[in-house]
Amino acid sequence: MTKNPLTRRSALMGLGASLATPTLLRAQSTDAFPQDEAAIRDQFPVSRNISAFAQQHWQDHFDTLGVGCLLADIDSRALHYWGGDGETYHLFPSSVPLTEELTKRGYTKVVRKRENPSWTPTASMRERDPSLPVRIGGGEVGNPLGTRAMYLTWPAYLIHGTHDTRKIGRQSSSGCIGLYNQHVEQLFALVKIGTQVRLL
Repeated sequence: MTKNPLTRRSALMGLGASLATPTLLRAQSTDAFPQDEAAIRDQFPVSRNISAFAQQHWQDHFDTLGVGCLLADIDSRALHYWGGDGETYHLFPSSVPLTEELTKRGYTKVVRKRENPSWTPTASMRERDPSLPVRIGGGEVGNPLGTRAMYLTWPAYLIHGTHDTRKIGRQSSSGCIGLYNQHVEQLFALVKIGTQVRLL
């Protein structure tokens, strides 16, 4: 009678060891951890959830809350908002610039807000793509700024919505921070002129 539990236990341990062997071999393989990966813009879209974003605290980036603070975390592709009341906090997935050359980092602030903004491509955008129109009016088909835009002290850098939801969570902009339209509308209602902004 004492032999059966030992035999069963031995069989279970043997089975567990044989199941673990492929996992151990995969973990030792260098192919399991690629050293060079293509930029996300060259890959199929992946789902991101809020747990993938790096946690941030406004005190690590700003001296005071003032009327509010926005932190665009380029690496985790997230936009953090802290309200001036010290209680309001929102976290939104965002699109980020295509390349480091198009990325501007540092401190700025919101100087203007527009509902249904018009879009005028910069000279460098039109140089890269001569087929771009001179201007697209607010609410017109093909306008890349979505339903709301917040303009910064840096010319041509904005926080705005997008109708192309595939761009969110990806390297897909020419320098701006893009949000889903429903998120930018929520943020637009909260953000005041003078809100501090940091692109990290």
